[in-house]
Amino acid sequence: MSSAPVVNIDPPVFWADPYPILAEMRASAPICYVPEIGATLITRRDDIHTCEKNVAVFSSEQPDGLMNVLMGRNMMRKDGQEHREERFVYYPTISPRKVEQIWADMFVALTTSVLDSFGQSGSTDLVPDYATAVSGEALKAITGLTQVNFQDLDAWSQAMIDGVANYTGDPDIETICNSATAAIDAAIDERLPEIQETPDASLLSVMTHAGMPEDKIRANIKLTISGGQNEPRDAIAGAIWALLEHPEQLELVLSGGVSWQQVFEEYCRWIAPIGMSPRRIATDHSYGGVDFASEERVFFMFSSANRDETYFTEPDRFDVTRDTSAALTFGAGPHFCAGAAASRSLVGDVALPKIFERLEGLRLDVQASPVQFGGWAFRGPLSVPVSWGES
Repeated sequence: MSSAPVVNIDPPVFWADPYPILAEMRASAPICYVPEIGATLITRRDDIHTCEKNVAVFSSEQPDGLMNVLMGRNMMRKDGQEHREERFVYYPTISPRKVEQIWADMFVALTTSVLDSFGQSGSTDLVPDYATAVSGEALKAITGLTQVNFQDLDAWSQAMIDGVANYTGDPDIETICNSATAAIDAAIDERLPEIQETPDASLLSVMTHAGMPEDKIRANIKLTISGGQNEPRDAIAGAIWALLEHPEQLELVLSGGVSWQQVFEEYCRWIAPIGMSPRRIATDHSYGGVDFASEERVFFMFSSANRDETYFTEPDRFDVTRDTSAALTFGAGPHFCAGAAASRSLVGDVALPKIFERLEGLRLDVQASPVQFGGWAFRGPLSVPVSWGES
């Protein structure tokens, strides 16, 4: 382990709300070892920004890491030329230009379809019925697994997220994750013959016709599902909740004072859907007064960086007028999130404005329990009951 000071946490408390202890870490032990999760946490924005770019030391290569073991070795767990080559194969599907050319109109159509399904019901839970559905339908198209239903895609994503964050070694979580990855393999098997015969713009098609080996295709499709479902899902539901909880800020958006993209960026700064990214120390190294030992595990705490008081005044406050340019929502350096453009388009350009356009009088259900959030590696609302129409 590193020479960093030891900070103990209560894992259930940390899962329920990591922000108070992260603030304490930033103030008194910005690089600290947490025995309950067996990793050294780096919590300040500038330290993360610097170290994430030093891939020779803070390596994404983790041969025995949970992601490699459970999902296969994907581009997120590679550095250098190997990472660049696989990332390049993604571009024909999810580069900013391709998102604008191929997916933007589809995002509008599928979101409209989800909203049409609400009919005259007048109430729903946004997490399963809107955020999960919109995110899942978009991901089906992007991955090429169009024959599955969005509920299965969401369940597979959650199972893999839980699996790769299973640092306490719960065997039940591992079993569920293995069942999910097997189901994804079966879905790929079902879809491959059609993709080979009739190419399209999906990742499965683009990677197949680029000649990527099948084991890499499978690993990267699983990676895309694991991150490409939960981040937009949690950002959609969470940002809508945040606006309804802060009506004065909703009015700023509806009046044109700020953009929907500003809402998206500020929400993801405030409550980062992806709160952490792990690294392996490739060689003995010293940084920030801490000695790191080769092969130990380090977590870059993006959720903490995004509330760093050095960059954000009153960081615990949701403020859609805030300058979020210093936030590390999508990471930094060579591992900057490849799906950032798709996420911004789906959430900021479509899912957020469309629901307020369609559901007049949208409001939180006052008869329901207060909205609860969960997670520290990945974080989002567990349920967001809403009503609309005449009260």
